[in-house]
Amino acid sequence: MGLKENIKKVRAGIDAAARAAGRDPAGVTLLAATKTQSSDTIRAAIAAGVTVCGENRVQELMAHLEDNAYEGAQVHFIGHLQTNKVKYVVGRVELIHSVSSEKLLRAIAAQADRLGLVQDLLLEVNLAGEASKSGFAPTDVTDAARLAASLNGVRLRGLMCIPPAAQAPGENFPYFESLRRLAVDIRQKIVDNNIDIDLLSMGMSGDYFDAVAAGSTCVRVGSALFGPRAPMAFTHD
Repeated sequence: MGLKENIKKVRAGIDAAARAAGRDPAGVTLLAATKTQSSDTIRAAIAAGVTVCGENRVQELMAHLEDNAYEGAQVHFIGHLQTNKVKYVVGRVELIHSVSSEKLLRAIAAQADRLGLVQDLLLEVNLAGEASKSGFAPTDVTDAARLAASLNGVRLRGLMCIPPAAQAPGENFPYFESLRRLAVDIRQKIVDNNIDIDLLSMGMSGDYFDAVAAGSTCVRVGSALFGPRAPMAFTHD
């Protein structure tokens, strides 16, 4: 199938999962993970109905912004972000999904404050404690949320996770449920801005159905839309 058909198929799967869970499908955003994709492919995805694109790498984000490839859609940053690259991202994306440490959180807040803006962000949670992945431990994320609430320049919108690669359908559902419970707990504890904490970024090409069933508000889908990724066009962030 082509890109347009793939988008329709994934959107239909999201809608079915939402309805099966008694949810409004309109409450789930399909984010097209555009890592390694060309500007022309991004434009084609937007023309076919994609409303949010997500970039993993700063260099690709910068190149596509210069190309005006995201016209007609929001752009989010969903990959690992180094503190020395914060200045290239803050204020240029609607949402940063992958805030994985206190140091990074403070750097984003400081840059946003310098620019006189408020950057929306999510805290990344390493639910399985995987050494190969970044993110706050579940026991530390409430303190991180309190810190975010105290900083000028940032607005905490919710949580994000990348669970272990699933070997079977349903395997990651407990992780998604755990992230949802963490978000509920944080909303109860962060009283001063809890109405802003309304986003759960979880679910990718292989497990978005389970993520939606567990309460995801944004699924990050790449290969199910674009097919297997091409070799990396950029070698450095």
